[in-house]
Amino acid sequence: MTRAGFLKKIIFEKVITRLNALNSRHSLVGDTPFLDSKGFPWVRELESNWSLIRKELEGIIRYREELPNIQDISKEQLPLTDDNLWKTYILFAYGHKHEKSCHRCPGTTRVVENIPGMKTAMFSIIGPRKHIPAHQGAYKGLVRCHLGLIVPNPNPKCRISVGTETGYWEEGASLIFDDTFPHEVWNDTDEYRVVLLLDVVRPLPFPLSVINGLVIKGFGSLPLVKDGNVNYENWDVRFERDTA
Repeated sequence: MTRAGFLKKIIFEKVITRLNALNSRHSLVGDTPFLDSKGFPWVRELESNWSLIRKELEGIIRYREELPNIQDISKEQLPLTDDNLWKTYILFAYGHKHEKSCHRCPGTTRVVENIPGMKTAMFSIIGPRKHIPAHQGAYKGLVRCHLGLIVPNPNPKCRISVGTETGYWEEGASLIFDDTFPHEVWNDTDEYRVVLLLDVVRPLPFPLSVINGLVIKGFGSLPLVKDGNVNYENWDVRFERDTA
């Protein structure tokens, strides 16, 4: 890294740290590891459409072996996973719409496009006996939602810890959490776990909401985000060709 690049990185990190403190202090939905779904009016419609989303997922997951590993799309995930047990199917990534993937899941696309502030939407597929070590997001201007689609039983063996709290997925139900808290995932079963993963803009008061929107838009232009979108588009072209 050049000296100029290093200085830009330091400044960027200081700005994000300051914004995270402001977003934490002024959040309209609290600042806890897990967040009450009652603070997000769109959750009801999302959950009411879960069977439609599950049906479209089933059309995708039959190609499970062909789906990309998350680290093949984003090399930044390599410290967390280097096997074939964490697959992804991306509809939106930081506001970028993956048209081919959305075309295969029109109902799911319609539902997530109706969510105010939705920036990322993807199926996250965790294989049997998979553990994802503790990690955390960088920016508090978003919240994460997991809609349970395929959840193994018994639940205690398939779980997520966020901060000092533990959550359990249920089919058709949403878990909303702040991914800037350290979070860790276990699937200690012999089955697959699949959720619809969403990143949604955190509700904030004006003018912080405007600043937050600009920052999130800026993230979409970062090289690592652009590279991930290109990697996924390249996979999607190959997938369409091979499954035609």
